[in-house]
Amino acid sequence: DVPKATEPRGDSDGPRRGSLCDRHCAAINNVQGDLSDVGCHLHRPRVLPAMSPPSYCQQHSEEVCESCVVKTTLTAENVVEANKLSNNYKFGFKKWKSHVTARPWEDRSEIVKELYSDLNVIRGSGGSTVTCGNILYLLLFGWWLSFIHVLMAAMMFITIVGAPYGRLCWDLAGYFLWPFGKVIQKVEVPKSHRALGACEAGAEASGAGESSALLGGPVPRRWRPWCWADGGHWQRAGAVAWLCLGYPMLVLAHGLVCVTAWLLVVLIPVAKLNARTVTRVLLLPPEQVAVRRLRMTEVPPEGEVILCCYRAVNPYYYKYAVDGINVFAVNLLPLVLVTLVLGYVDSHNRLTSSPVKFTLALLSIMPLSYYIGMAIASISAQSNFAVGAVVNATFGSITELTFYITALIKGSREGNRCYAEIVKSALTGTLVGCVLFVPGLCMVIGGIRHQEQRFNSRSAGVSSALLFLSVGGVFAPTLFSKVYGKLVCGECHNVTQNPLGHYLCHNCHFDLMENNGTLYYSHVQPLVYTVSLLLPAAYLIGLFFTLKTHTHIYDIHISGCHMPGHHHSAVVHWSRWRALVILLLSTLCMSACADLATEHISPILTNSTISQYFIGVTVLAMVPELPEIVNGIQFALQNNLSLSIEIGNCIAVQVCMLQIPILVLFTIFYPTNFTLVFSDLHVYASMFSVVLMNYIFMDGKCDYFQGTVLVMVYFILLAVYFFAPSPSGC
Repeated sequence: DVPKATEPRGDSDGPRRGSLCDRHCAAINNVQGDLSDVGCHLHRPRVLPAMSPPSYCQQHSEEVCESCVVKTTLTAENVVEANKLSNNYKFGFKKWKSHVTARPWEDRSEIVKELYSDLNVIRGSGGSTVTCGNILYLLLFGWWLSFIHVLMAAMMFITIVGAPYGRLCWDLAGYFLWPFGKVIQKVEVPKSHRALGACEAGAEASGAGESSALLGGPVPRRWRPWCWADGGHWQRAGAVAWLCLGYPMLVLAHGLVCVTAWLLVVLIPVAKLNARTVTRVLLLPPEQVAVRRLRMTEVPPEGEVILCCYRAVNPYYYKYAVDGINVFAVNLLPLVLVTLVLGYVDSHNRLTSSPVKFTLALLSIMPLSYYIGMAIASISAQSNFAVGAVVNATFGSITELTFYITALIKGSREGNRCYAEIVKSALTGTLVGCVLFVPGLCMVIGGIRHQEQRFNSRSAGVSSALLFLSVGGVFAPTLFSKVYGKLVCGECHNVTQNPLGHYLCHNCHFDLMENNGTLYYSHVQPLVYTVSLLLPAAYLIGLFFTLKTHTHIYDIHISGCHMPGHHHSAVVHWSRWRALVILLLSTLCMSACADLATEHISPILTNSTISQYFIGVTVLAMVPELPEIVNGIQFALQNNLSLSIEIGNCIAVQVCMLQIPILVLFTIFYPTNFTLVFSDLHVYASMFSVVLMNYIFMDGKCDYFQGTVLVMVYFILLAVYFFAPSPSGC
């Protein structure tokens, strides 16, 4: 998803550009060079032309310079991935960073290859094994895991028949205390050894003639009970004792370590180590398992290497994916099941309290949002444009709409206007956060790696124009009510003790229900319905403009890899039917989690000292958008700020042009307390945010300082919401 190279547009543009502009664009591109080079394209530095490009700009006006539109070239491994990349630049489509197809193994970096490799590869000397991560393993898992193996060894020695397994546990105790730089190998027992029935003969045969220069020293001799022979009575009895006494306890211990290490992500090598021990090492006959220490001068072992680990911590495991799903989304999926079970089984709050259930339900929305986004991107990449547009328009805002509708239904049933105010706060918080916080944070993080980042100002201008239109349309009923409404105050006090003096009033609002609601039902409500029809129409016009008539604004060209050996067919992670099933299931779970969140938010709203405004604009607004924020940060780190900005702009436009009209349409069929009249704080914060964002994005380039300004303004608005009094009705 990284912009590849900038190339001047050719003669296909017709008479819109003359030869002077073409020469000027070529000169600029020769100086600027490639934005970045990844994938199959090699980076070649540009050579400066004889005539420097500034001479063109000095002789001609700045309009000639701005008229040079450059082409962004992207590489894709296959057709499906190319469709996904192209959809990222389409207005109204969900921007998705992760791959929807399996990347070819040879195209991956060595760091990523190490993440997916099994722990059975012996590498050369890579330095000392005494690292901070390995010491952390010793403190967290190594000492008590080794102690459990010592206890199991003693237990198996007591049984007599399980003595070989006791010796195995003793060897594994030393291994798991510090497994780094050691190897567990499967050795083949010669047939002559199996024919020996006597204990001493078996012991001598097991140690005679077996040595390895690689692993340093002879194969450890296994103590065998008398008359221990393959298939004999004692061997079967020892295996039964092991499977009944020793193996289950070790499975529990290793399973606990495996789950804990997997949840910590950076300790996934430890999880792999313990999982392979349970499924392979502990199920082998004890005489076939050898634990040895690697030395500096080694050659490949003769037997099969089962385990070989060098370090316990790998910070790059945040890139790890299971069937295309990021490891964090995999780890958070059990949280959804726990939330649903606690929420619907413990309805009387006997096990947990309402704030805990609300927190769990809100956290469960994050992985579900990820699965919905992944499913939408997979379906769109494998389908034609019409299907992709329908899926994005239908499910693109399903996360937010699910929560808003369930909150409005609960507020209507309880006759509590506070839920409608919370929904308005969440809508405003999403708008302000996606206009200020999302692009600002991406600018700051991307600016740390890149001194100055450029983006497509023309495509950003389309989103900015739609934002101005949508904000004006959404807040038009609010401005109308303030012009024609009657100011009503709940309580007034004379501060000068003079009947003609000054009065201090509290809980003032504009009353729209004067004269039996004539103003609202005759003027405000028709205006709301008109706006709710015009905004989706404007959204469709924007789609037609950017996707049909003016596609050259984005000017994206997808090219494949042309290096030898890079012709791969698309191996999708999720097929269309699988993605559709996951999309429907995630939507269903999202509805259940939203229902639980609205069910248990009442104690927080009534007992919390924090303003309900602040809860709405922060927690309820931004938590569902965390997957989108992560995508924006990843794009910014790859110097693709255009998509980072488009992520925030598209969400803000969808809030005003799709989500709010849908809520208004919902109130027609299911009457609620939701009216499209916002408080002054929401109006001023939204309008100021849109104006500031357009001012920052005018020149088509930015740095970390401008991003810091946007983030700081966002936190100032949060401080205003934090200290603001609670809205009326709460």
